[in-house]
Amino acid sequence: MENSERLAFVGGGNMGEALLRGLLAAKLVGPEDLLVSDVREDRLTSLRETYGVQTHASNAEVARQADIVLLAVKPQVMGQALDDLSEALDEKKLVISIAAGIPTSFIVDRFSFPLRVVRVMPNTPALILEGMSALARGVHATPEDLETTRRLFETVGKVVIVDESLLDAVTGLSGSGPAYIFLVIEALADAGVKVGLPREVAHLLAAQTVQGAARMALETGKHPGQLKDMVTSPGGTSIAGLHALEQGGVRAAFINAVEAATLRSRELGRR
Repeated sequence: MENSERLAFVGGGNMGEALLRGLLAAKLVGPEDLLVSDVREDRLTSLRETYGVQTHASNAEVARQADIVLLAVKPQVMGQALDDLSEALDEKKLVISIAAGIPTSFIVDRFSFPLRVVRVMPNTPALILEGMSALARGVHATPEDLETTRRLFETVGKVVIVDESLLDAVTGLSGSGPAYIFLVIEALADAGVKVGLPREVAHLLAAQTVQGAARMALETGKHPGQLKDMVTSPGGTSIAGLHALEQGGVRAAFINAVEAATLRSRELGRR
């Protein structure tokens, strides 16, 4: 991304704000080159006052002024958003979509020229700059477009590049995954309370344990099974707990959850 390029956000929700904050923190772009549109005037006021970005109620107006247009709207309203942008986009602009389940072909096919589209599946930890994003380029996007998008999303976490056919699976795993982990933290904290721990202590123990375990997996590069075995001594407490988890079908439940979310993402893409 060149310093002179302007970036428009069509949709000013949480994920859009996360990227705004990451871009500004990384000094990849200045607030004067960031534009945001949204249907909620109070949201635009908040973003303008917090980050100094330009805001407008019109999707077309911000897109017309930008070199890169980020589509940060819900999948259900993507069609309407693209109608709004019908006269504002051209083949010189890069379009980035973060709408779950919406294939690049849905966007490209609505235009008579070769629109350059990159599709991204980020997740909510981007809000604290610890996100996981997967990128895939559409039929007309260039390797340079993919590199530009990668640089943008690295400001809010880690990035992988995949074939678009895999993005529904990414949605099922890392896109929806934070919800699964929040449930794990809640369940562990409830368990702590059940065995006598104060609620605040149980929550901290659960959340920090999950964070520490994740960092160990990332930083050591070891297989999760190896790390599990490091904690599990013969006849000890951890193996007793793991046995109970296996009896409860926890492993199968997570696999089923990822599969169900993946299938739902595919359903959204067929609308």
